[in-house]
Amino acid sequence: MVFAGKRPNNLGISNGKLASCPNSPNCVSSQSPDASHQIAPLTFTSTPEEAITNLKQIIESLPRTKIITESKDYLYAEFKSALLGFVDDVEFYLDRSANVIHVRSASRLGQSDLGVNRKRIETIRANFK
Repeated sequence: MVFAGKRPNNLGISNGKLASCPNSPNCVSSQSPDASHQIAPLTFTSTPEEAITNLKQIIESLPRTKIITESKDYLYAEFKSALLGFVDDVEFYLDRSANVIHVRSASRLGQSDLGVNRKRIETIRANFK
């Protein structure tokens, strides 16, 4: 795919944090300090194991999605756009002490995403129990 771009090399968890968002508006993160990129983390009342299993099932139910990396406290998935195959990198980090799952969703290419990354996380949140 022409619009897939290269997988970033800054993904994953470093000192309990997901990578920062770039300056472009096509990224949201629950750990971002600035309002334009900020989004609330997912919260859960189940066990952490049930929460991550539930999250994985939601991700797998969404179209054009592929889970790339998975561990007990981390999920990384690629989401492809229907039309041109643009790829977004979406990460989830389970913070057991806070009963939240931090999220980061970022487009690989371009500047604006027309709110797609924020909308995706809110769709996942609406299905997350």
